[in-house]
Amino acid sequence: MTQTTDGTAIEAGGHPASPVVLDAVVVAGLRAVLADGILPGATDTAGPVTRETAAAWVDLLAELEKVKHSVAAVEARAAVALDEAARAAEARHGIRAERRGRGVPSQIGAAMGLSPNAGAAFLGDARVWVRQMPYTFEALRVGALSEWRARVLVRETSHLSPEHRALVDEEVCRDLEALAGLGTKRLTARVRAVAARLDVHACVRRLATAEGERHVSIRPAPDLMVYLTALVPMKQGVQAYAQLVARAEAARAAGDERSGGQLMADTLIERVTGRDTAEDVPVTVNLLVSDETLLAGGDGPAVVLEGSAAGVGVVPAPVARELVAAGVDAEAAWLRAIYVDPSGRLLATTSTSRFFPDGITALLRARQQGLCATPYCDAPVRHADHVVPHAEGGATSLGNGQGLCVRCNLAKQAPGWTQRRLDRDGPEVTRTVAPTGHAYLSELPDPPSPVRGAGSLSCAVPRGAVLRPRRRPARRAARPPLV
Repeated sequence: MTQTTDGTAIEAGGHPASPVVLDAVVVAGLRAVLADGILPGATDTAGPVTRETAAAWVDLLAELEKVKHSVAAVEARAAVALDEAARAAEARHGIRAERRGRGVPSQIGAAMGLSPNAGAAFLGDARVWVRQMPYTFEALRVGALSEWRARVLVRETSHLSPEHRALVDEEVCRDLEALAGLGTKRLTARVRAVAARLDVHACVRRLATAEGERHVSIRPAPDLMVYLTALVPMKQGVQAYAQLVARAEAARAAGDERSGGQLMADTLIERVTGRDTAEDVPVTVNLLVSDETLLAGGDGPAVVLEGSAAGVGVVPAPVARELVAAGVDAEAAWLRAIYVDPSGRLLATTSTSRFFPDGITALLRARQQGLCATPYCDAPVRHADHVVPHAEGGATSLGNGQGLCVRCNLAKQAPGWTQRRLDRDGPEVTRTVAPTGHAYLSELPDPPSPVRGAGSLSCAVPRGAVLRPRRRPARRAARPPLV
């Protein structure tokens, strides 16, 4: 059975059939068939198989890939329908147009196991497929185009008018057979060629606008590394790269034993920081670590919190101690005492203020290891938020606080969203209920375990006080605190 663009089902003999309602029960049944089915030839082993069986496996792979594309099309339809329904409902309640639909990306992200930001990106592309690019959507629906390539089509036509975008859509995706064997780079080149022919001025304006989007970003990488990325105009990027290559080649010719990549990385850090060598750069390390690990030789891991927009994550105990020791030697390590109660929760403090004071905000951020408390969201904490809103009597306290990114904090203000902190032992768990009644739980990560017993390391530290392990006298007094 196949299906036409209007949703009418067609049986194998060509006769119309009743359309299937794609509710969650039907899709769950299809998923169960895929999960529990057996391969052609009834074997998953690597033993000898016939040529026919191997061919059947290849056919199965091809059809499963098309199913993935078709699923993306159905997800797009559902996301757009949910967005339109939410906006219409909020319009009836008198909500201003610019505030309508703010909570929908969070609902979509939670349902799809994505961050709210990724949910918003999917919804934006889905709107374009459904409303402006019917041929792209049809290619996605029948499995001729992958979700990623469909998103490339949206991206590469974003600077065009709706009329020109529709023309590109028709010229590139009307012939489904022409899409077969077309890689992403060739597809991108074809779209750009058609777009430049239709509106060269829009393409020129896009290039000019792109220069205004230059920026530098950082994100974690494995093994205590980070990716430091710069988006710059092509001529500047090429020149900078050529200079790094030339410097590396000259150093290698002079007998430097470091690899070309190492030399380029070290040269970049030296020139950006103004230091003679990359190793001399002092860095304040934001470290969440237990007293047992730091001072009593414990083996509990620590967490390196982000100093900017990205963190490193969990590190072994010896690495944590080495980070602190190296920071002390470089006069860059300061430690703020954060204590954990016997139930495993960070010590709380309260405030009568409407807004969270800096001390509680820092604790919220440290408690969540710098990441937004919303399920699936990996964005950095930007706002200190009340779980139970202040207007409903929620306290401005660590127990009623959470760190959220900007998008998630704005989304929960939309009508129909509620949150409550569950009453249970151990790490705090927040229950979020969406306007549709779906509930999602978010559990805070476990803090480092403190030393317990008669020999416990404990002391009363005044608010704002810092502790600094010393190896040698400090030469400078003013240092940013470590959380």
